[in-house]
Amino acid sequence: MAYKFRKQIFGFMDLLRFKKMVPARRQKLAEGSDKPLPKSYAVNRTAKILHPGKQTAVLVEIIEETADTKTFVFSAERPFYFRAGQYITVGCRIGASFASRPYAISSSPEAALGGRFSVTIKKCGFFSGYMCDSAAVGDSFTVGEPSGEFCREPLKDAPHIVAVAGGSGITPFYSMAQSLKDGTEEGTLTILYGANRESEIIFKDALDNLSCDKVKVVYVLSEEDKEGYEHGFISADIIKKYAQGDFTLMICGPQALYKYADTEYKKLGLEARRIKKEAQCVGTRDAAPAKYKLTVHIGFEKFVVEADSRETLLVAMERAGLEVPAKCRAGGCGFCHSRLISGKFSIAGADKRRLADKKFGYIHPCCTYPDSDMEIDVPRG
Repeated sequence: MAYKFRKQIFGFMDLLRFKKMVPARRQKLAEGSDKPLPKSYAVNRTAKILHPGKQTAVLVEIIEETADTKTFVFSAERPFYFRAGQYITVGCRIGASFASRPYAISSSPEAALGGRFSVTIKKCGFFSGYMCDSAAVGDSFTVGEPSGEFCREPLKDAPHIVAVAGGSGITPFYSMAQSLKDGTEEGTLTILYGANRESEIIFKDALDNLSCDKVKVVYVLSEEDKEGYEHGFISADIIKKYAQGDFTLMICGPQALYKYADTEYKKLGLEARRIKKEAQCVGTRDAAPAKYKLTVHIGFEKFVVEADSRETLLVAMERAGLEVPAKCRAGGCGFCHSRLISGKFSIAGADKRRLADKKFGYIHPCCTYPDSDMEIDVPRG
């Protein structure tokens, strides 16, 4: 319906009102405060905390947890928020290469709001070995923003979480325990923590101090039989002993634990939605040694590097000193997705690419092995 203009009986009244408009505006401006506008607004500050992006963090403390495990405490440029159970990437230049790895955050989300966070690293592999052997207080690192879905989702998961941890897989659950005790998150948590020997238990004293009505910790030793500890492996029977009713089962640890869980925990009769496993980084594959040429386009630049059939494309680019996007290193997040121009490849495990990635010819270098010479277009890191 068209708007009908209402014609005034005395049209000159409109002219009088228009004439008074400029003086009226000047009066309002004069009545206004001369206080300078704020340089930042709460909504913008909150957005930066929720989406901090890449930033620099300085290593401020190193804590030796066990013979082969250390906790690294960092001070970040700015505060950020994460959900207990999420991971963060830590990277730096090592020789000619820029390398990074994802690590579960072992500190409480509350500490990160003050700009401090911790990751706990077991010495194994290239980057973790560098951290444990060479990293020193005062060193600077590039850290990504918190990522991952290995955390309790109130709309999907049960209020009670049963955590099965093996070795350094305790780190996300240690963060969850802290967040429950300090009130950052809600729910209850039962941790079943497996280790070979008592001396290999990480955070033993801290976990004992966190025990309360919301947090219960049970230790399971496979190679020692001691009073106060369960003995053997974290079986379905042990889970039934300490967990009744509705619960979500969350699992984090070495590959051997995952293989054991795939068969043993079927006895619990849990729905698939009630079982969560933390993704593991893709490693080397068992294949015949072969060398291929990998052509990499990054923006307007072109690089030709050597790729090993046993290593992922991401590792090949890192070895060549290229700084490329990397996050989960398990093929799930899609952060590193790159356009395939030519070449044959294999994917580690299940193909986790989005349907659109498959349709338009994108791959995830973090979980892709070369089977021929390849050419890819990679976004800037």
